[in-house]
Amino acid sequence: MATRKTLLIVDDHSLFREGLKTIISRNPAYEVVGETGRGETAVQMAKSLRPDLILVDISLPDQSGIELALQLRKSLPKTFIMMVTMHSKVDYIVKAFQAGATGFVTKDSAPERLLQAIDVVLKGEYFMDSAVSQKVVQRLAGVKADRRSLTDAGYETLTPREQEILALLAEGQALKSISERLFISPKTVENHRTSIMRKLGVHSTFELIRYAAKVGIIDIDLWKE
Repeated sequence: MATRKTLLIVDDHSLFREGLKTIISRNPAYEVVGETGRGETAVQMAKSLRPDLILVDISLPDQSGIELALQLRKSLPKTFIMMVTMHSKVDYIVKAFQAGATGFVTKDSAPERLLQAIDVVLKGEYFMDSAVSQKVVQRLAGVKADRRSLTDAGYETLTPREQEILALLAEGQALKSISERLFISPKTVENHRTSIMRKLGVHSTFELIRYAAKVGIIDIDLWKE
């Protein structure tokens, strides 16, 4: 019998991790050997467990998943990395592949799509959860990210969680919707919003959304007449 491929899950939402494990268990060729919600712990676990594949969320409480991917790639060059995240902006996709990921899947993907992505990545091929061809993904991995996007000094002061919530607020998501999506209380979301607005020097939701458009978090075309 062939040896099962081992996976490590890095996501700070325990309910989402449980869902991932349930989906992955559908394929007897895969085995989840560890899980964690923090980047620092992920590096330690990865070095100890030596998994074949690590599933990483972009938004972690202690660091960006993209930064984590860079660390993992240096420590475990033979281990595959796949981003499983709610983010789908090109900036994040480009940076993820530049950091060493070979797969990118959104959290709202169908279970069958996730299993397909795992299979493809474990074969050493690129996978993106969209109609983008493999050649395009390879080009993204080789080009420099657009320096005009996500390089604002104010944005860099936000924590990964605040960046995640800023993106959702910019999309017009209500506090209750965001709280349910991130498994946190509406009050916590409100506190994050207050902190975001203070750090960015904006005073209204309109200014917050306009800022998000300016730095490329949402499509600037939304603000054209």
